[in-house]
Amino acid sequence: SYTVYCFHLEEERHVRANDRDYNEKFPYADNHIKTCKYNVFTFLPVNLFEQFQRAANAYFLVLLILQLIPEISSLSWVTTTVPLVMVLLITAVKDATDDYFRYKSDQQVNSRQSQVLRGNLQNEKWMNVRVGDIIKLENNHFVTADILLLSSSEPYGLCYIETAELDGETNLKVRQALTVTSDLGADITKLADFNGEVICEPPNNKLDKFTGTLYWRDNKYPLDNEKMLLRGCVLRNTEWCFGMVVFAGLQTKLMQNCGRTKFKRTSIDKLMNTLVLWIFGFLVCMGVILAIGNTIWEQKVGRSFSVYLLWDEPIRNNNVVFSGFLTFWSYIIILNTMVPISLYVSVEVIRLGHSYFINWDRKMYYIQKDTPAEARTTTLNEELGQVEFIFSDKTGTLTQNIMVFNKCSINGKSYGDVYDEFGHKVEITERTACVDFSFNPLSDRKFKFHDSSLLEAIKMEEPSVQDFFRLLALCHTVMPEEKNEGDLVYQAQSPDEGALVTAARNFGFVFRSRTPETVTLYEMGTAVNYQLLAILDFNNVRKRMSVIVRNPAGHIKLYCKGADTIIFDRLDPSNHVLMNTTSEHLYEFAGEGLRTLALAYKDLDENVLEEWMKRLLYASTVIENREEGLADLYEEIETGLMLLGATAVEDKLQEGVPETIACLTLANIKIWVLTGDKLETAMNIGYSCNMLRDDMNEVFIISGHSVLEVQQQLRLVNLLP
Repeated sequence: SYTVYCFHLEEERHVRANDRDYNEKFPYADNHIKTCKYNVFTFLPVNLFEQFQRAANAYFLVLLILQLIPEISSLSWVTTTVPLVMVLLITAVKDATDDYFRYKSDQQVNSRQSQVLRGNLQNEKWMNVRVGDIIKLENNHFVTADILLLSSSEPYGLCYIETAELDGETNLKVRQALTVTSDLGADITKLADFNGEVICEPPNNKLDKFTGTLYWRDNKYPLDNEKMLLRGCVLRNTEWCFGMVVFAGLQTKLMQNCGRTKFKRTSIDKLMNTLVLWIFGFLVCMGVILAIGNTIWEQKVGRSFSVYLLWDEPIRNNNVVFSGFLTFWSYIIILNTMVPISLYVSVEVIRLGHSYFINWDRKMYYIQKDTPAEARTTTLNEELGQVEFIFSDKTGTLTQNIMVFNKCSINGKSYGDVYDEFGHKVEITERTACVDFSFNPLSDRKFKFHDSSLLEAIKMEEPSVQDFFRLLALCHTVMPEEKNEGDLVYQAQSPDEGALVTAARNFGFVFRSRTPETVTLYEMGTAVNYQLLAILDFNNVRKRMSVIVRNPAGHIKLYCKGADTIIFDRLDPSNHVLMNTTSEHLYEFAGEGLRTLALAYKDLDENVLEEWMKRLLYASTVIENREEGLADLYEEIETGLMLLGATAVEDKLQEGVPETIACLTLANIKIWVLTGDKLETAMNIGYSCNMLRDDMNEVFIISGHSVLEVQQQLRLVNLLP
C-alpha cells in the first residue's frame, strides 16, 4: 500500500506552534516561491513549443524538413534555415530576458530576511520559513507569509497593515490579536513555550475570509480574517508584532490568486496566424493544380523528351502519378516566398515604434510628479486597441474615495441645507459660513458643516439627536491614535466610517479609545465607558453592521447601520410614519449623488441576550458552515429595530472623469460601472460623469432579481427577441 498527498484535497489544516516535527508530517508547502516560466532545462523545449504555435514558424519548419529531401528539394535548405533561426533566436532572447527578470525578482523575495523564533530570534531567509514557525515583523516590513497575529507593540494586540499589493487600497487596515495571546507580548520565553494548535480551512484564494479555531490550554478560540496578516501586506505604524505561520509560499492567499504565467497572443497575432493559414491554403491549391498539370504532361508529352530529359526510376516504371506527387512538394518549396516569414519581424518593429510613441505622448505626461507614460510591453498599443468593454468600480476609481459628512435626517427632520431669512434654500459655496465647533476641544479642525440647527439640537440635548451621534461613535471598526493629548487620528478601514465617526466627534460624541471589551466616548466633554458585548460584522450579503453594548446605567442596546432597504425591512411596525418621512429625505440625498445609510437601535433584555451569546460562542468556534450559523444568529437578533435616521456622505469625482468617459465613448467602447448606491445616486453619478447625457432620449431602467425578470424587461424595450 502507498499514500498519495495532494494539496488540493486538503480538507482541514492542523498547525502546531513551535513544533516543526509535527507540522512536517503534513505535505505543507515551504515559503519558497517561483513565478518564472522556464529553467535551464525547460527553456529550449518550452520556448520552441510556444514559438511554433505561430503558424508561419510551424510552416517554415515543415518547409525546412522538405528541403532536406533530395528528391523534391530544388533550393538550398540554407535559404529557409537562416531567416527562421534568426526569428526564433531574437524571440527566444526576448523571452529569456523577460523570464530572467522574473527569476531575479523571485530570488530577491526568497532571500529577504525574517526573524524566526527558535529558542531565540534568528535571522532566516524567507524561503527557509516553515508552517508553524513564530516570526517577528517590524514596522514597514513586508509580511513573510500568511500568519496568525499573536501580539504586538500596540495596546490590546492591535496592529496596522497596508494591503495595497492585495486589493490596491492604501488606507490602513486594523488587525487585532486574541486577548489571550496578546498577553505574550515580546517575552521570548513565553512565545517559545507557546504550543497552541490552529485547525483551519485549507489553502484558498479568498482574501477577505478565514475560518479557524485556536486550541490552547484546554480552551478554544474562534479565528477570523481580523486575526490574520496576509503575505503581501506591509506593517505600518506598529513597532513590532509576532505571528505564527499558517500558510506559506505557494499556498498563501496572495500566491493562490496568482495564475500561472501564460503565453499570451494578441488579436494581431491571431489575425496574422489566420492570414498565414489562408495563404498556405492558397499555396497548397496552387501546388495541387501544378502537380496535376505535371502528371498530365508527363503522361502525354514527357515521353517524347525522354531522350533529352532522362526519367528517374519511378517514371521509367510508368509511375507518372508519383512524379506528380514529388512535383507537388517541389512547387511548395519553390513558391514558399508567398508565406512571408518577415511579416512577424515587420510587425515587431512596428510594435516597438508604437510603444515609443506612447512614451513620447505629451498628453500622457503627469506634470505634478514629473512622470511620463511608460509602455512596459511592445504589444500595449494593440492590446488597448482591442478593448471593447470597460468594467469599472465607482468608489475610489471614478471618485476620489475621500468621504465628507454632508447631510443627515434625524427623527424625521433633515439637516445640512442652509436657508436665508425668507426660508429659501441657499447654495453652499466656500464663502458660506461654517458651524463653529470651538466649544469642543477634541473637534477635527478640517471638518466643515454649514447647518447650525443641528448643533443647536445637540446643545438642547434632544434625545434622538444624541442617540444618532452616539450610534455613529459606537457602531464602527475605526481605531483611534492619540500621539498627543487631544490630537486624535482615526485609522478607518472604510472612508465612509471615518467620515461618520469624525462627524460624531465634531458634534460632541468623541470616540476616544477602545479595547476588545470596551469603547470609551467623550459625550459633550464627559467620559463614558461602554461595555462592548458583541460586534455583528458587515459583509456584502448582510449590508449592515451592528454592535451590542452595555451603557454605564446597565442598559443593553443594539445599534445598527446599513443600507436603507435592509434596515427598513427589520423595523418595528410602529416606525411606519417615520420611515416614510426618512425615505423622502433619502430620495433627496440620493438625487444629489450622496451615499446614504440608515441608522436604527434596539433595547435588549439581559436574559435573552445571555442565551443568545451562548449560542453565538458555539457558532463562532465551529469550522464547518460557520458563516451560515453566525448569519442566522445575527438575523434573529436584528429585528424589531427603532429607526433613528439616515446619513448622507459625499464622494467627489476624480478630475477629468467626464472628459475621459466622453473620449472612450467616441472610441465605441462600452462602459459598465459597478456601485452599491441607491438607484437615484447611481443615475446622478451617471449624468455627472458623462455616462448618461441629456441628449439621450432612450434611457431606461432594468430592475430584476432573476435572469428571467431581466430578460422579460429587455424584451419590453426590444433589446431581446
